Amino acid sequence: MSRRVFDVLVAGLALLLTAPLLALAVVAIRLESGGHPIYRQRRIGRHGRAFDVLKLRTMVAGAESIGAGLAVTEGDPRITRVGALLRRTSLDELPNLVNVLRGEMAIIGPRPTIPVQVQQYTERERGRLAIKPGITGWAQVNGRTTLPWHERIELDLWYIEHRCWRLDLEILRRTVRMVFGGEGLYKGQTGGWTER
Repeated sequence: MSRRVFDVLVAGLALLLTAPLLALAVVAIRLESGGHPIYRQRRIGRHGRAFDVLKLRTMVAGAESIGAGLAVTEGDPRITRVGALLRRTSLDELPNLVNVLRGEMAIIGPRPTIPVQVQQYTERERGRLAIKPGITGWAQVNGRTTLPWHERIELDLWYIEHRCWRLDLEILRRTVRMVFGGEGLYKGQTGGWTER
């Protein structure tokens, strides 16, 4: 099976199964803070191509022009109550599945980063752009935002060098355990930048 077929099958099935949950989250976001429930942010994908990542909005509308702007920290007051729950459970990432269906992302790969971070990459770090960014990845199941940025990059590069189906299945296994164990996949930062 090709990776693209795998990505489409998994993303399509996941969207089908989580559609009621996604609809409930959209309603909760609207009721709590108004504004559009889907947040778009420009990210850099494979070979440096830019795209808009889709996420459920977890912060107040217009958060980029309030307080710390793009930077976000643990306990940021701009994070809504619904948003805090979505972040903790990683449900805010569900719209990423649409990015996968569009071919902009994969199920497994390095998390996509914002343009300003990519501009600061060394030549070695640009190796993260060799494959499509993913919803989950080796760095996410090995510490995610508890790790310093350079360690996350090294984990992503290690994954790209050792990429195989066996490793992908291990990442999926750990991802399921983290999500259903209440740990979530992502706590909201990449080197201090917002991951709303």
